[in-house]
Amino acid sequence: MEKISLNIEGMACAHCIAAVTEALAALPVGEYTVWLGGAAVEFDPAATTAAQIAAAIEEQGYDVAIA
Repeated sequence: MEKISLNIEGMACAHCIAAVTEALAALPVGEYTVWLGGAAVEFDPAATTAAQIAAAIEEQGYDVAIA
């Protein structure tokens, strides 16, 4: 398992946290924590990539940078 930290721009409220949480829940990832402005995600690189995780969040309308 690998862990990444994400900086997520554009998050401003609880709805934003819910949208990012929903995007992560739809992916084959392990544990994750989401807060305003970021997230920490544990994932198996054989099942998904950091780029795929970032893309899923970007599809929700946020700008994502892998920290």
